[in-house]
Amino acid sequence: MKIWKQSFTLEGLDSMSANTLSETFDIKFVEFGDNYLIAEMPVTNKNVQPMRILHGGASVALAETVGSIASVLCLDDPTTNHPVGLDINANHLRSVPEGGKVQAKVTPIHLGKKTHVWHIDITNEAGKMVCVSRLTMMIRKARI
Repeated sequence: MKIWKQSFTLEGLDSMSANTLSETFDIKFVEFGDNYLIAEMPVTNKNVQPMRILHGGASVALAETVGSIASVLCLDDPTTNHPVGLDINANHLRSVPEGGKVQAKVTPIHLGKKTHVWHIDITNEAGKMVCVSRLTMMIRKARI
């Protein structure tokens, strides 16, 4: 079942990231289907911890990025309503060394009028689970 209510391209999603944390972390959208969206992030000096492995906070930033964009794409009119993060949790399951790459796939758990709940799997280049996250977005009227 197709969940997207907005027309979009991967290039258009990437352009939304200009001058944001997503651009700083080099997050790029790479694939989508009727009910999922995938983004990739390289593991670089911008998002590692001192032990030169992917920082857990960077995984959470990636999860919130793909979930937030997915929520925007599910809105009837993103000019009158905005999704904002309400809650996020993450279980870090495997480390990824600097020089690697991770991929986040977001799928819906619940798409209501006031909240969206997303499941995000983050995997390494071998397809092994790195982090699993759940994101709750609140849908609120846009402030002028």
